[in-house]
Amino acid sequence: MSFSTIRKYFRDVLGVRISRGMLRKLVGKVTASLADPYEALCAMLALEDRLNVDETGHKENGRRLWTWCFRAYLYTVYKISPSRGSEVLVETLGKEFNGILGCDYFSAYHKYMRDFHVLLQFCLAHLIRDVKFLVEHPYKQNKVYGQLLLNDLRRLFAVIHRRDTYACPENFQRALEAARAQLVRDATRRTPRSREASNLAQRFRENADSYFRFITEPNVEPTNNLAEQAIRFVAIHRRITQGTRSEDGRRWCERIWTVIQTCSQQSRSVFEFLCAAVTAHFRSEQAAFSPARHFLNTNPRLRGLLFAARDGTHDYV
Repeated sequence: MSFSTIRKYFRDVLGVRISRGMLRKLVGKVTASLADPYEALCAMLALEDRLNVDETGHKENGRRLWTWCFRAYLYTVYKISPSRGSEVLVETLGKEFNGILGCDYFSAYHKYMRDFHVLLQFCLAHLIRDVKFLVEHPYKQNKVYGQLLLNDLRRLFAVIHRRDTYACPENFQRALEAARAQLVRDATRRTPRSREASNLAQRFRENADSYFRFITEPNVEPTNNLAEQAIRFVAIHRRITQGTRSEDGRRWCERIWTVIQTCSQQSRSVFEFLCAAVTAHFRSEQAAFSPARHFLNTNPRLRGLLFAARDGTHDYV
């Protein structure tokens, strides 16, 4: 909510008058209390096996920034950056990211893949939209080409939806491979002479593996819906608040969005987590009770990043 809406709620519902300055101070205290768990989650990203990524615009006093969303299985991290380029991926995930990145066909992901040999899974939902664009194109040959690819994509997803009907995993895998091979053949060998069709065919020639990595890699989603769902409420918040006005506001948004989405994924109470975070911040001498502990404990493989075992307990390193 905006500060004005919060003030009206306190005044009309709770009977408490509170100034904008007091609200700003309170937000600042909570922002500081969330620094530790936020940085702990950021440190985990580079070690994840599977990540979905998306980005959307962010306003700050008329300046155009970008909100990046990194969604893992048990948590999500938001990062507001002045750049929409691949340097954000390098800064966040490093040059040796060894997982699989689910994303759309944006150029920053191409560069990150090309420069550091990162494995990608391009979103098939975006590909379907591009194919439907050809189906509705006024040029007849584009329409025919688009309809051919759309039928192939439908056959591919029909195999996915009928997964439980196959007698064994090997039969399912063979059916997927056959549907994939047919789609790639039709996309690359029956291309009309038009710019739109040629561009789409070039995608299949250069990045077919990155469109169909979900076939050969377990637990990889064929679409980027997870990241798009996580970034949706950020876009709603942007409409309500019209963005941020300072770096402090930027940090607050990054951290509170991260907490809200992560608590939702873990079926935790946001309010209880915030209470625990603020309490830990005020008791700085008790850093071992940081709320980041819960996030790390959800993934034992990453726990050693910030914690060390001592006498059967975990203390902050």
